[in-house]
Amino acid sequence: MALYTREEALQYRRSPRPGIIEVVPTKPCGNQKELSMAYSPGVAEACNAIVEDPSAAALYTGRANLVAVVSDGSAVLGLGNIGPLAGKPVMEGKGVLFKNFADIDVFDLNLDVRNADQLIDVVKALEPTFGGINLEDIKAPGCFYIEEVLKDEMNIPVFHDDQHGTAVISGAGLLNAAEISGKKMENMKVVIVGAGAAGIACAKFYVSLGIANENIYMFDSKGLIYQGRGGLNPYKVLFAQNKEASLAECMKGADVFLGLSRKDLVTQDMVRSMAHNPIIFAMANPDPEISYADAKGANPECIMGTGRTDFPNQVNNVSGFPYIFRGALDVQATEINEEMKVAAARALADLAKEPVPSEICDAYSVKEMSFGLDYVIPKPLDPRVLEWETPAVAEAAMRSGVAKAPIDDLKGYAVSLRERMEASGKRIKSFVESYR
Repeated sequence: MALYTREEALQYRRSPRPGIIEVVPTKPCGNQKELSMAYSPGVAEACNAIVEDPSAAALYTGRANLVAVVSDGSAVLGLGNIGPLAGKPVMEGKGVLFKNFADIDVFDLNLDVRNADQLIDVVKALEPTFGGINLEDIKAPGCFYIEEVLKDEMNIPVFHDDQHGTAVISGAGLLNAAEISGKKMENMKVVIVGAGAAGIACAKFYVSLGIANENIYMFDSKGLIYQGRGGLNPYKVLFAQNKEASLAECMKGADVFLGLSRKDLVTQDMVRSMAHNPIIFAMANPDPEISYADAKGANPECIMGTGRTDFPNQVNNVSGFPYIFRGALDVQATEINEEMKVAAARALADLAKEPVPSEICDAYSVKEMSFGLDYVIPKPLDPRVLEWETPAVAEAAMRSGVAKAPIDDLKGYAVSLRERMEASGKRIKSFVESYR
């Protein structure tokens, strides 16, 4: 049963004020002195301080807590190439998630551009405004090129969430699933259906976690990617197998199936042909490549994850990008690198092994949750994710040498994050209730 009607969804965004985000001041401006400090002539003091020391922008402006969510609307999840204007509601929604989960401010930038190079030029020119760039819903293979160039030429974090968000969260689940099933990463055979942004990024990230590149069998809309097949871009070639084979053939003996394609691609016979205790992350939206019931019916010992909230082991990017950016911003990282992403995945994996508080169980209307087949990834609404994942990302940034403002006390930092979110939550609640 749907949680809402079409009209309810539209009314939610339409009234009492169009859209779901708003820019509000953080300082009072109710008298002559405050007005003069906010703008003229007092603003010159901050300007001059930044001229003297550019790093002072983190003290006197909101830049260090401001992320651009950038999209051309060419690959909006579940909707396709709908363009930047129609994609704007999604980017506004992304801004709400950044704020609600990590107290990060967002401007959504929906760009009407002709090609990847034009998008790159626009985003590069915006570096003085933002502390980080979140690329969103940009079609492959252009998204790979865009991120590579921007990461190389900008001095702030650039992160394409469609690639790395899915990779980090599913990677956390994969680490725990391998432990539960007694599998070693280097020995696992992985079948991936979907060779777009998320599929290729997941494959590369799994290699970082220990999967052997030659053990990855990747399929696109034309079948298995193999050497000598025409029309392959350089990103797909990285995972080309020696010879052609069908999906059913590749599924035999496979330890892992990752689906980022469309529903009903995987049969129960395919699941039965997989290795013992198979790991199945079927994340086609809204219906997975094989249903939860069918997968469990074929092999009750499989570890099954989807992108849905109504089944166990939800792979949800909101468990990644807000916290990764929070950690990166707080140490003023110049990039989000592989070490930081791996740290995020391992922190999530470790958290899943901790006892789950009753309030989290209540939020999901279950009596209990514990580490095992049906709980290998922490729930997206678990507030502890902030205190586990964000410090791990910050520490990895410092350890890998990309942090310009290191944090000495990571335990104290974790406490400050909790306090920050409590204060932010109160502000948001008060502000939202004023519109009811």
